[in-house]
Amino acid sequence: MSKGDETRQAVLDQAVEIAGRLGVAGLTIGSLATATGLSKSGLYAHFRSKEALQLAVLGQARERFVEQVLRPALAAPRGVPRIRTLFDYWVRLSDEGSAGCLFVSASTEFDDQPGVVREQLVRDHWDLADSLAQMYRSGAKDGQLRDAESPEQFAHDLHGIMLAHFHAHRLLHDPTADDRARFAFERLLASLVVS
Repeated sequence: MSKGDETRQAVLDQAVEIAGRLGVAGLTIGSLATATGLSKSGLYAHFRSKEALQLAVLGQARERFVEQVLRPALAAPRGVPRIRTLFDYWVRLSDEGSAGCLFVSASTEFDDQPGVVREQLVRDHWDLADSLAQMYRSGAKDGQLRDAESPEQFAHDLHGIMLAHFHAHRLLHDPTADDRARFAFERLLASLVVS
């Protein structure tokens, strides 16, 4: 990795943390320059525009989510163990307040703002829904999960649990957020497991 690539990576890591606190829309080249101690012109050379910076931050957050949640889940055995691993890592990531929460807050920020950032968020959310549905399909194929259930409904329900968890954890600072999410997850899973 070249020195320029290393600098860009370090800046993106910092940008994801800032966006996790301030929101993607609140992230600017100026605010990033202040946080990193780099010049605006130097950052502009890396990103060219606020929009390009926002897209790069979403890409970095997506990579983190894949590395910290999806890959560990895919390493687990198919079916219930995989889904349980996914949930455990996803809750852990949301407790750390980084990539997972960034997508929730960015979705609220950009839900009614047309443009390439919103379009990327929509693609990212559909990709996540597809990944969740595929995990369900593989468990149904193995006979662990009810194949009469809709994989897309499972993806919707699990995502709903996680959205409620983010809200309770991040906005409300509810100390029972993890326990409530785990209860809801176990209830969902129990309704889907072949007995």
